[in-house]
Amino acid sequence: MNRIARPILLLAAGLAFLLSGANAQLQELGDGGPGPVKALHLSAEMSSLAPSVSPGGSVYVGLTLTIEGQWHVYWITAGDAGGPPKIVWTLPPGVTAGPMLFPAPIRLPRMGPGYSFTDFGYEDEVSFPVAINVASSVPAGPIHLDAKVSWLVCREVCIAGKAHMGLNLNVVPGAPAGPHVGPIAEALDNLPKPLPAGMKFTAMGGKNDFVVTLTTGKPVQAAEFYPFDELQIDNPADQGIEGLKDGIRLRIKRAAELTELPATLHGVMKLSNTEAYEVTAPVVTGEVAPLRPPVPNAPGGPITLISAIGLAFVGGIILNLMPCVFPVLFLKGLALVHSTHTEQQRLRSHGLVYALGILVSFWIIVGALLIVRAGGTQAGWGFQLQSPVFLTLLASGIFFFALSLAGLFDIGLSLTSAGGELAQKEGYTGSFFTGVLATVVATPCTAPLMGAAIGFALAQPAWVTFGVFTALGMGLAFPYLLLTANPSWTNHLPRPGAWMEIFKQITAVVFFATVIWLTYVYGALYSSGSGVQGVYRVALLLGCFLVLTVAGWVLGKWPARWPGTIAAVLIAAAALTLPLYQPKDTTLAWTPYSEDALKQARAAGHPVFIDFTAAWCLSCQVNERAVLRSTDVQREFVDRKMTLLKADWTQYDPEITRQLQSIDRSGVPTYVIYPAGANGKADVLPELLTKSIVLDAIRKDAK
Repeated sequence: MNRIARPILLLAAGLAFLLSGANAQLQELGDGGPGPVKALHLSAEMSSLAPSVSPGGSVYVGLTLTIEGQWHVYWITAGDAGGPPKIVWTLPPGVTAGPMLFPAPIRLPRMGPGYSFTDFGYEDEVSFPVAINVASSVPAGPIHLDAKVSWLVCREVCIAGKAHMGLNLNVVPGAPAGPHVGPIAEALDNLPKPLPAGMKFTAMGGKNDFVVTLTTGKPVQAAEFYPFDELQIDNPADQGIEGLKDGIRLRIKRAAELTELPATLHGVMKLSNTEAYEVTAPVVTGEVAPLRPPVPNAPGGPITLISAIGLAFVGGIILNLMPCVFPVLFLKGLALVHSTHTEQQRLRSHGLVYALGILVSFWIIVGALLIVRAGGTQAGWGFQLQSPVFLTLLASGIFFFALSLAGLFDIGLSLTSAGGELAQKEGYTGSFFTGVLATVVATPCTAPLMGAAIGFALAQPAWVTFGVFTALGMGLAFPYLLLTANPSWTNHLPRPGAWMEIFKQITAVVFFATVIWLTYVYGALYSSGSGVQGVYRVALLLGCFLVLTVAGWVLGKWPARWPGTIAAVLIAAAALTLPLYQPKDTTLAWTPYSEDALKQARAAGHPVFIDFTAAWCLSCQVNERAVLRSTDVQREFVDRKMTLLKADWTQYDPEITRQLQSIDRSGVPTYVIYPAGANGKADVLPELLTKSIVLDAIRKDAK
């Protein structure tokens, strides 16, 4: 993680951790009643579907957690970090509690420089039903259900909590069932259901991924798979969807730690927020070739090659009216207004070159789509907007272009005109790259009729795909080709005047609005439950825009001068490094901590680095990915011949707790360096690590 951003991100995490009072002995909240109990970042409450239950009957009770915005709790399998809520019951004789039931979760991705992981859990509010069974021998009268509740609530840091709660029920012969309403009833409705008899789930394991297929008898549009067993799938990886006429197929990357295929795959297939199924299937070894996407139907019926080409051509024409493309077409029109009669005679040639720029750009996009498809990944129009690098370059280019339109500097009409100034300055090169620009700014947009044509094209052989996209490009170029083929039509356009400069500036506003939208999309690629990474990445992109503004100022201050141009190019290149920089992530080998391992390493004369960590400690995960796995730190570990011990405190360990207490610490993250030799004093590092802190400490303690 970037050295500047890391302290900002982890300062909030550290403060939250300190405020939680997190330590080996948690403060128990509650008085044994139903609550609500207010804890840090959530409130807990117990309720029942009915106030009474018959002898020999049962009733559903449950725990409802109302979670503060941007925080979350965990599913029964937490994903890459965390742990689920738990209830320990103390019940009267003859009363038993069933297992705690978990509704289908959501994915909680966390991405940033140097790390990427995904949790499974819940945000906002979630209820966990529990069936209470009362034996027929239990006498009528009041009973109390005593519950010890514990949980982890997480954002950048995980905060453990626990409460003493409970419910009072009445045992009444012939007690009526309560109304099926409220959060417990809603949670019961959203529980994963057994797979119906008419459905089938299969799993195949390959070298790199699992391919799971759910057969339902009808097409399914979306699905997610959540495993009950840990370290089976790569949690952060996208689950590729392949639509089937009678169900759906998911292509799921295997976990890096999974060296052998499991005998079975057991989990939840979630089709929507209200439909999920518990599934299990034996894993069959083999590879499954990716399916081509289904061919959509046009509005009037099944689509054919001729109709796809026609739809693409008309869609390309309409694309000129989209907000992202129309400003380019308008600026081309301004160039025609400026052109003289002699120059208008050359407009046909410039129009053809403009069209060629569009077609070449479309062919490049088609080639990239086909390469991606050949690699087993499905992609469609606008797929490049899923790439942070492409979004950075696109947003930065449009922003820089908009600065010119707004008047910060003047690049003439080199990217937007085919009239007199272009013919003198840039000639056909300017026309060609204006076509490229029109294609680039068109990629975020989809015009009517385009969807069916593109969907058809991507499911066909390569020559058909190229043909349909060529028709789309010709449609995009057609309005300007028509105008350049009829130069006399420019007589109907308004005469040049001051209004044109004003309109250019208004057009700049449209481009700036496009940049805002692209910035939002860029941030969404890095968003997570807390949103911190998304905000951080957007801040870097905004910093890029600021430096690009300086580059534009240089061009405006020293126009048409090579020193100024070279300086502007260097400044622009520096600007792009802000959002594009990604630090390397490497892997270290660690030995599980034990007192004997520590004593042996010190007796052998090796310096020791101990990482006190836990799977539910998000700050620990960030420190590990951003600092401890960095190339510089890893090289220093190797050069100093350090013994690396990992003290995993995910579950309570008295040996680790004693070691923490011996260095006056009571929680994680904690990092300690013991110098070589048995008598060296422990050096305790701060909870918030940076590479410089770790490297300085290693060089000091491991001489």
